[in-house]
Amino acid sequence: MPERPSVLFALESRYLPLLFPPEVMARLTALVDIDAGTVIDLRPPAAAAARRLLADTEVLITGWGCPPLSVDVLDAAPKLRAVLHTGGSVKHLLPPEGWERGVLVSSAAAANALPVAEYTLGMILLAGKGVFELRERLRAERGFVLGEIHPDIGNVGRRVGLVGASKIGRRVIELLRPFDFQVLLHDPYVDRAEAARLGVRQVPLTTLLATSDIVSVHAPATPATHHLIDRAGLASMRDGAVLVNTARGSLIDHDALAAELVSGRLSAVLDVTEPEPLPASSPLYELPNVLLTPHIAGSHGNELRRLGLIAVEELERLLAGHALRYRVDHGDFHRVA
Repeated sequence: MPERPSVLFALESRYLPLLFPPEVMARLTALVDIDAGTVIDLRPPAAAAARRLLADTEVLITGWGCPPLSVDVLDAAPKLRAVLHTGGSVKHLLPPEGWERGVLVSSAAAANALPVAEYTLGMILLAGKGVFELRERLRAERGFVLGEIHPDIGNVGRRVGLVGASKIGRRVIELLRPFDFQVLLHDPYVDRAEAARLGVRQVPLTTLLATSDIVSVHAPATPATHHLIDRAGLASMRDGAVLVNTARGSLIDHDALAAELVSGRLSAVLDVTEPEPLPASSPLYELPNVLLTPHIAGSHGNELRRLGLIAVEELERLLAGHALRYRVDHGDFHRVA
């Protein structure tokens, strides 16, 4: 890698100032040759105009809005050494030929995991305190009895089941440690010894669903996880249990979930749904036992600077001759988002 490699941005320009605010951009421009105001468009037919710039490019910083890097794009960038993605998944970013050429690929998924885990922790704590149900009661009654004890709420000893030890799932485990929860985990790629190191108990999915007070989903969306939580799994959940989904809507049988929620037997916090967004006619918008949020658990606003900072830090490692910290292994694609 040259001392000051040539770097280009390839993402939707509206994200650039959020990913690279002045202090992060200054750190980047001190390292490499880059036009801080130039974002190339790799979508046809605009891609033709980008070829001249790609000819000398050694690193691409990609992000949301960047299309897959076609073979034509890769051919136009013969010096390309690395793709640093400021988003999460890179599954569709490079064709097989890109991986075969040995292009290094890094993802900011670890940084994006942080706000999702924080959102999850907040929802778990609120759900355990019965906040959603009691909010509706207060709204309806416009008053309450001071000092009344609510015997069914509280987070002491409450059982939380986590589906998936992804980057987000592992961060949620860390955030839950200071609290008095029993934490169960289901993940086919985690054995009992690793679960013990994480401080959780590994159990089959059937056990987790049937015995948890709160279930939070953190598995990737793959063919193997489509409707991972199906009608039977939902039916096995305890009366009054809460389901939190910040992963992907496809992991849950939405029709079966909607039926359980309409009945009032289960409650849910859904930042993602299937489809997304839900149609305007969906009953979930009106249900008092459902909290819908518009896909906000991931990085938004000032959280995006973390994603840009990851790319800068990866560049620093490359220039120092070190391995990328967040390098993506093509061989892991079958089990990651």
